[in-house]
Amino acid sequence: MAVFTGAGVAITTPFKADGSVDYEQFAKNIEFQIANGTDAIIVCGTTGEASTLTHEEHLDVIEACVKYVNKRIPVIAGTGSNCTETAIYLSQEAEKRGADALLVVTPYYNKATQKGLKEHFTMVADSVKLPIILYNIPGRTGGVNILPETIVALCREVKNIVGVKDATGNISQVAKLMSIAGNDVDLYSGNDDQVVPLLSLGGKGVISVLSNVAPKETHEMCQRFFDGDVAGSREIQLKALSLINALFCEVNPIPVKKAEELMGHCTGVLRRPLTEMEPEHAAVLEAEMKKFGIL
Repeated sequence: MAVFTGAGVAITTPFKADGSVDYEQFAKNIEFQIANGTDAIIVCGTTGEASTLTHEEHLDVIEACVKYVNKRIPVIAGTGSNCTETAIYLSQEAEKRGADALLVVTPYYNKATQKGLKEHFTMVADSVKLPIILYNIPGRTGGVNILPETIVALCREVKNIVGVKDATGNISQVAKLMSIAGNDVDLYSGNDDQVVPLLSLGGKGVISVLSNVAPKETHEMCQRFFDGDVAGSREIQLKALSLINALFCEVNPIPVKKAEELMGHCTGVLRRPLTEMEPEHAAVLEAEMKKFGIL
């Protein structure tokens, strides 16, 4: 059984003006997500600025998310690292804090071989009992790509590795993956502009940045597809494209933090080296949000 189906939000981590985690706002944002149909919360991923959280903060944010969600929908904790031992530590601690599953990114900077990737993911999986979703995002990991054959092997050979979040943008590679996967790989889109295409290849849903600002529509995009209303699903996907483009006109999560600031859902504070969105880009984002009906 899949960890979740539908729209999972790659939730942001709100900060106070002094840069500390704003747990009160975090709780409000989680309630907003659940009230609008989000199917899972993915916490401390790229969008959650995990790379600039201390290990203590990282685990505290996961624990807070688990507490606020209170078993209403699954909580999937990002626990990846370019150091296998660190990924094991974060994964074990996330399990202790009540996460329902883990999202483990490809090791970055090291540029591991496929053999190295298999050993890394296997060691992390063997250290916990929780289901694990691999996170394949070559654009963030020095071009390292988990090949379809490696993904399938991991899902078949390691009991608790269950699927992959694909943010390669390579539809041909995803098609190859699903052609050899049978029913052994749960596929999630990691790109908001490719949700429907990946659902059509057998995907279970999306781990979404868009959901931070449009949770109802992102959930509905998936649900309509599952209900057989492919045309309705496609309509939402195409309507959202301009907004999605604006949300990625600078590196994630800079634009989505600005969008949430415009919605009153956070201060918009980012941790360095991420910086404030360029004014001309912010103006385009605000216009697209109004056009979509968010503002």
